[in-house]
Formats: sequence, C-alpha cells, structure tokens
Amino acid sequence: MVIQGRLLSSDDIDIVREIIDSTPSWRRTRISQELFSRWGWFNHLGQPKDMACRSLLLKLEAKGYITLPARSVFPLNGLQYRSIPDITLDKTPITVSLRDLLPLSIEVVRSKDSLSLFCHLLSRYHYLGYRVTVGENMKYLVRDKFGCPLICVLFGSAAWKVACRDGYVGWTKECRERNLLLATNNMRFLVLPWVRVAHLASHILGRIARRIRKDWVERYGHSVVPLETFVDTSRFPLPSLRGK
Repeated sequence: MVIQGRLLSSDDIDIVREIIDSTPSWRRTRISQELFSRWGWFNHLGQPKDMACRSLLLKLEAKGYITLPARSVFPLNGLQYRSIPDITLDKTPITVSLRDLLPLSIEVVRSKDSLSLFCHLLSRYHYLGYRVTVGENMKYLVRDKFGCPLICVLFGSAAWKVACRDGYVGWTKECRERNLLLATNNMRFLVLPWVRVAHLASHILGRIARRIRKDWVERYGHSVVPLETFVDTSRFPLPSLRGK
C-alpha cells in the first residue's frame, strides 16, 4: 500500500500501532514525530516530513488500520481556508496587450501576506478551490508592473502512477518509486477572471518552467525534471490536432 508516496508494509503498520498502544498519553503531533524519526523520513535538506507523516496517519485511520487519540485542538487543515476573509481587490478588467504589463514579477510565495492573498484568490476564483498542500510544493504569485495580481500557480506532488507518463519517461515500477520526487504536478493554474491578455498564460508557464528547477533546489535540496498536469476536457476542450 502506498500512502503519501511511501510504500507501507504490514510491519510498518505494526510499528504505528505499537507507538500508539505503548504511549497512550501522546498526542497526534508526538506520534508523528516519533514515526518520522524511526523511519528516517526526511527530505533532501534534512527536514522532517511532518505534514506528510500526519496526513499518512489520518489516511491509515480512515482506512481502519489504526485509531488515533482524540484531537486536542481544532485541526489547522483545509477547513481554515474555507473561511478566509475577503480581500478587497481592484477588479477593473485588464484587457491590454502583454507588453503593456511588463515587467511582470513572479514571486515565490513565502510571506504571510502573499500566502493569504494566494489562498484567497485560489479559494474564490479557481473552480477546484484550494486546501492545504501536503508535501513538497511551490506557489507562485504573478503581478504586473503596477503590482496588480494576475495569475496564481501551484505545483505539488506528482501523481503516484500514470501509465502514459511512466511510459513516456521510461519508468519501470521500481524506477518510478525511486524517482517520483523528481517530478511535480501543476495542480492549479489560475488566470484571474477579469484578466484577458493574449499570450499571458503561455508566457508565464514558460517562464516558470525555466526557473522552477532552481527554485526547487533552493527550497528542497533537489531538482525536479518532468512537469505534469491534468486537464478536465469536459471543461477545457483540447484543440484539434490538424494534420495528425
């Protein structure tokens, strides 16, 4: 069984049960800390994969394999973003040429204010909404030369198994399990609804594709190579490939 990109055996689940049963006074955070310590579950910068471990525990409980202690506080998960306070924005239509908006800034979201704006925009204007991203991820906020937000882009964990991707890359099952951390999935790409600028989306996607490897190394200590995404063709029909 694979959860959070980690292959689990029955022995692994027994370890989780043993930790829970032998330390009845421990809360969920302490159990997670003990578990990633025992497993040596750290990223390439030596940072513990705490959020991934907590998510793994919740999924094991949902599947009926373990019973976690009751929560001591309200969870800071995706629910917090459902009540994001509104942020007042200038929604004047932007219909100029791309050249009129240059130079564009592409910010890797780190600050509290930028994160609040990023979460607000995705939760309000992307049809899939937004929830907390577990695991390695990269958030980009794009603004025009006047500082007005235009686009939000989110990259996160790649899909565990996709036949067309794995065949294209040439991954065997073992190779995929070993190298999946080198792939990332474009989970959200939002052009704000009042922005109508020809070629803006492809321009930004191209610029991010050229820089994301460096950004990933700086944050997580390893590179990413293939970038993937999924398209809901019922909502976004693919163009016909004439001549094919």
